[in-house]
Amino acid sequence: MGCGVSKSNLFQKSDSKAVTSIKAAVLIQHWYRQYVARMELKRRYTWHIFQSLEYSGEQAQIKLYNFLGYLMDNFTPSSNERNLISHFFRENEVCRDSEWERFFDYKNIDVPEIYSGPHLTFPLTLEQGSGLVDAFRNKRQLHSRYVLQLLLDTWRLLRKFPNISRVSTCQSKEITICGDLHGQLEDLLLIFYKNGMPSHERPYVFNGDFVDRGDNSIEVLLILFSFLLLYPNDVHLNRGNHEDHIVNLRYGFTKEVLTKYKMHGKRILKLLQKIFSWLPLATVIDQKVLVLHGGISDTTDLSVLARVDRHKYVSALRPPKKRHPSTANVSVDYEEEVWSSGRRRSSVALPRPLTRGTFQNTSLPDFSDRVRPPVGGAAERRGRLALQGALLGGSQQALGAAAGTGPSQDSGESSDHSEDEWKQILDLLWSDPMTQDGCVPNEVRGGGCYWGPDVTDDFLSRHNMTLIIRSHECKQEGYEFCHNRKVLTLFSASNYYDVASNRGAYVKLGPDLVPYLIQYQASSKTRELTVRQRVGQTEHSALRVLRKQLFSHKSDLISAFQDLDKENTGLVSLKDWAEAVEGVMHLGLPWRMLRSQLISRRASDGAVDYRQWFTELAIQEPNMEHIEKGLLEMLYRHRSTLETIFRIVDTDNSGVINMEDFRQTWKLLSIYLKMEFTEEAISDLAVAIDTNGDGCIDIQEFMEAFRLSDKKSRLERGRSMFMGTAHDLQRPETVDPDL
Repeated sequence: MGCGVSKSNLFQKSDSKAVTSIKAAVLIQHWYRQYVARMELKRRYTWHIFQSLEYSGEQAQIKLYNFLGYLMDNFTPSSNERNLISHFFRENEVCRDSEWERFFDYKNIDVPEIYSGPHLTFPLTLEQGSGLVDAFRNKRQLHSRYVLQLLLDTWRLLRKFPNISRVSTCQSKEITICGDLHGQLEDLLLIFYKNGMPSHERPYVFNGDFVDRGDNSIEVLLILFSFLLLYPNDVHLNRGNHEDHIVNLRYGFTKEVLTKYKMHGKRILKLLQKIFSWLPLATVIDQKVLVLHGGISDTTDLSVLARVDRHKYVSALRPPKKRHPSTANVSVDYEEEVWSSGRRRSSVALPRPLTRGTFQNTSLPDFSDRVRPPVGGAAERRGRLALQGALLGGSQQALGAAAGTGPSQDSGESSDHSEDEWKQILDLLWSDPMTQDGCVPNEVRGGGCYWGPDVTDDFLSRHNMTLIIRSHECKQEGYEFCHNRKVLTLFSASNYYDVASNRGAYVKLGPDLVPYLIQYQASSKTRELTVRQRVGQTEHSALRVLRKQLFSHKSDLISAFQDLDKENTGLVSLKDWAEAVEGVMHLGLPWRMLRSQLISRRASDGAVDYRQWFTELAIQEPNMEHIEKGLLEMLYRHRSTLETIFRIVDTDNSGVINMEDFRQTWKLLSIYLKMEFTEEAISDLAVAIDTNGDGCIDIQEFMEAFRLSDKKSRLERGRSMFMGTAHDLQRPETVDPDL
């Protein structure tokens, strides 16, 4: 018999290797699943942080505008507060189109010989349209004469368009639909590179929100308007909720235009108000697909939307005027409560108070116990009572009674019709879908509604359609289907919250109307990062913003912790810490899950040292020791709101206001926040900023002086929509070509 290894031993060894390999594979699979789960968990809470803060800002903007509207409606014409903002509400001046055209006339603007940007002649040629794209790609700026001329031609053209555009496909012609661009020129250029520029053979629908947040909103607009003039039957522009001069004040477009066009920026902005009000509201493709910016509600009716005078709604946030017999020929705006008698909810969630159980604006704590209204005449006191009632959540009827302008029970038929039109437009621009059936107020954004699958089914059935394409919401993959794939959300601004935060997408529809989606990421930096690096970078940016938000609520948080710390030990349990933070911030975040990112040290029993915690947040304040701490914290918390009011008060758009207007602004803010600021505190603030002693306040310098900085991430790079500064708009290439 020969020697060697038996077959049974060979089988045993091979079986042992197989078992080891299987165990190793299971171990690797288990590790990988944990890794993917951790990445997904980080991605989700990062996204939640960004969205909560974004919607909180939108809600604060709508609250501010409602507040200013009540000032106009309920204060006497001679009051200082009313005079300070009255110009802001003159959007519906009664002027003939010919008079406006004379105001926007560009012929007296000369183009200097040293101007090196693109030159335009009208009517535009395709070569000039392509040249404009190349010029903007190379950071060159269009002269204000050409800007006004292009915008004026766009305004004349849009006035001929219907409220709802009708588009047809054919075998050789697919339609490309793009979502929000938000001033991100890089995304628009990438779409044109991948899909081709607009033409007769390549029609486009751009679904609103062309401006705000990004640095190149005016360039994006000018490109879109130039192709609209070249191909009026093949390029379709829908209005979005950011095509609104009220919203532009807060989110950067107004500042961008005034920075880039210092000499003629005011005329450009006024002409853009006109253009925005004339943008079509929706597009219908092959009678089967509806493309609109926000969404629908349970009362949306395309036949009503097709008949409205859309240009009346320069801002969709402000309801139409109603005239009542009791007002003695004085027209007063008011928002009607329609919760009773089985009627649908009001499209605007304000002034009805938000419920803390759903979502509450983190920027507007209740200081009603500290309100001390100034003494004035009887009419003005009634107005102040009405205003405070609105801010404290009183009903609209109570407001009317306080101001002596309550709505008549018999409103005219035309007034009801106008109110219905406004609600439909507001819903169309501001609404979002939800998974549950029904239709409820959108209290997260503060305007529009949430609508469910049953509302979608009913709408599509009534209008014999199959699909709704909408935008308005940032999605991580650039798109998202819901309501049994009958609603498609499309978002075309990649890296919206921060670099690597999301992809952009556009969709192509052929004659079969089956969506073909294309995703992309505009930043070359993103393509070089691994999945872990992308998630980590976005997480760091979100936490950086969140730490600043927490620090700006320091006094409220300490007060909440002290209520729980009865023995004044400086310690609270993790559970109490999480509940106290949510009770103050109202962001709906998983605070206990975020503890490892926000709390670096804990006591041996797991308790949180809340006094030490604010040091761990690593937020550095500006050196303003002589300013009241309470006033400073208010500045940190309400920077965007304060800047918006400053921009409103700055009537000549110079970026500078005098001391008297500065004081009046603070009085306006004190009424809005229901706080009281002493004259001494305001004077100290003014002296601290007015370093050259000229008696004027530079708005941008004021805002930058009170910016919190993050010591943990000073060396980190990356752009965040919550972290941008005006310095981004002041690069050498953005100098006004007129100067």
